[in-house]
Amino acid sequence: MFQPLSLFVGLRYVRSRTRKFFVSFITWASLAGVAVGVAALIVVLSVMNGFEGELRDRLLALSSHARVVASVEEKASAEARDYGWQQALAVLRADARVQGVAPYVEIQALALRTPEMLPVQLRGIDPALEPDVSAAASAMVEGRLEDLRPGEDRVILGSVVARLLGVVGGDRVTLLVPGLDPSGAPAPRLRELTVSGIFEVGLHDHDGTLALAHIDDVRELTADDARAFGLHVKLNDPLAAPALNRELGSRLGRGLGLRDWTQDHANYFRAIRIEKTMMTIILMLIVGVAAFNIVAMLVMVVTDKRTDIAILRTFGATPRSVLEIFLTQGLVIGWAGVVLGVLLGVLVATHVGSIVPVLESTFGFRIMDPSVYYVTQIPAEVRIENVLLIAVLALVITAAATVYPALRASRVAPAEALRYE
Repeated sequence: MFQPLSLFVGLRYVRSRTRKFFVSFITWASLAGVAVGVAALIVVLSVMNGFEGELRDRLLALSSHARVVASVEEKASAEARDYGWQQALAVLRADARVQGVAPYVEIQALALRTPEMLPVQLRGIDPALEPDVSAAASAMVEGRLEDLRPGEDRVILGSVVARLLGVVGGDRVTLLVPGLDPSGAPAPRLRELTVSGIFEVGLHDHDGTLALAHIDDVRELTADDARAFGLHVKLNDPLAAPALNRELGSRLGRGLGLRDWTQDHANYFRAIRIEKTMMTIILMLIVGVAAFNIVAMLVMVVTDKRTDIAILRTFGATPRSVLEIFLTQGLVIGWAGVVLGVLLGVLVATHVGSIVPVLESTFGFRIMDPSVYYVTQIPAEVRIENVLLIAVLALVITAAATVYPALRASRVAPAEALRYE
């Protein structure tokens, strides 16, 4: 017999076959409950991480990792040209984290083609520099980015915009840009453009709202409003955007500021974080139920082993030794469930792309119907920090579940337990 005694006896109790079937059943049910809860939590969070990454990639396909914008509300021709754009370009291009910089002009407009009208964001780009900061060139499904040439009044529409307006390449659409004359009266500007291409990135925020034109053509519609001008910045690592914002925001030049994608799309990712937090709490309840099963099982084991406890006490075992025996039994069962759950969860999460098609073909249904969703496959991204957090929480919950039964066992009075033996 090896030492310490409490570990030896506790492991013997785990391995022994009890005469009471119900106690044995509760033991296995507790272990399985912990494993299933941990595995489900890892799989769900990994899938939500995958969707978060997919959403981020699609959002940033035609959005920049960061934007340099005018930080004041003025609008005058001289002022618009007086901002420190060259200084901003120099600061950004000198930073090793910056992969590309390109100018843009963006205004709100109303696309008209009888009988349809649709609000759009008209973005003026430089076709030669745009591939350095976005995936616009690779997102083209009709036409080319190079077809945008200054003075030819051409426009590239998102696939949803083109479908809603009922246009194809070569058709003409009218854009109405709101504005004011020098007296402050409304003075909308109209421009008829030719559709030279269509793009699709698989996200309604771009496909259903965005129109691309040459930067010189759009600049003519802005009345040199400084708020419409800016620089798009692409980074080697999109997650470094907030740090870049903090470090370079004050060095860009007079009247300019830096906004990163975490600010522009904060609502999306805040909603995802809330959903992940709520799913973690809800699924952790499965582990909590399994922990209550461990409590019930250990209480029944303590009741069943009252005589054994009394004999151990008469041979000199201390209440602490008895406490450690039942702590050992509960921890082995709970932590074995956690380990099995982590292994199962990581295994399923890393192979979810192969498992889902098998389930779909077996049961004859589609989880992500292509006619409804842009994303047709379930992505998954296993993050080691999530796995470790889930494992630690589950270990703490199962360890806490063993405390009360172990304390109850340590308080068994030997004389009382052996009175009728």
